[in-house]
Amino acid sequence: MLLYVFKRLFQAIPTLLIVITLSFFLMHLAPGGPFDGERQLPAEIEANLLATYNLDQPVWKQYLIYLGNLLQGDFGPSFRYKDFTVTELIAEGFPVSLELGLWAIALALLLGIPLGIVAALRRNTGLDYVVMGTALAGVAIPNFVIAPLLALVFGVMLAWLPVGGWNDGHWRNMVLPVVALSIQQIAYIARMTRASMIEVLGSHFIRTARAKGLSEREVIWHHALRPSLLPVVSYLGPAIAGIITGSVVIEQIFGIPGIGRYFVQAALNRDYTLVMGTVVFYGMLIVLLNLIVDLIYSVLDPQIRYDD
Repeated sequence: MLLYVFKRLFQAIPTLLIVITLSFFLMHLAPGGPFDGERQLPAEIEANLLATYNLDQPVWKQYLIYLGNLLQGDFGPSFRYKDFTVTELIAEGFPVSLELGLWAIALALLLGIPLGIVAALRRNTGLDYVVMGTALAGVAIPNFVIAPLLALVFGVMLAWLPVGGWNDGHWRNMVLPVVALSIQQIAYIARMTRASMIEVLGSHFIRTARAKGLSEREVIWHHALRPSLLPVVSYLGPAIAGIITGSVVIEQIFGIPGIGRYFVQAALNRDYTLVMGTVVFYGMLIVLLNLIVDLIYSVLDPQIRYDD
């Protein structure tokens, strides 16, 4: 198992290198620079700024310098947020985004899995059609449409919940963004659970369990549930990373001080180091989450082993 973990981490290095390379050169291909603004800087000051951040060097040399600093764990300084390094900004914003994302994925699992199971057990009935129709609508409507509607209805019209701000993670401030983030995930998980449960219920071992005289409840909970959750677990790795990165729009709409807001502002301001630091950080996060998912697989399915 330990050998497998090290092997997976080693295999992730080329993937991260490709992500870093593409992100770096795409950022530099974009027009404008971090010090372009409405107020024209004197040529001497602009030259000094470019030299300070190595922006006066050829792009390939900037790339090598960035890689060298990255190998030392240095994401560099932010070009726009004075007196802050990229590491400090990520450390400040990521816990907020992480808390928001984890609550959203927890709500998605809490609602999506039972809805999928019920739809599978009541296949081709009115209840199944209602659940899957609602799930399809949840998949089709993006969260940047859902979020303003939730804020309008529950924040403005009914005045039940605040429409913005974080307030140190108070539950009232978290309800609307968490719901807006989780709706699509609830729909995906419900549809995935239903499809997987239907497939598992048609398996030979389920027919054998029923032939032995086990009750339907025992068949579902002791034999069908665990294998039917394998696709959901496989989906969770990229889903958790996606829901955290997907909180970019939600954080902007609800004014939440997460890493997403820094990323958006960095992209608009051509803050190369902050954009790159966020991309690299999320790349490492996805690798780690996918590894955790693979390890959880072996717990749910004893036939899966990672000894080699």
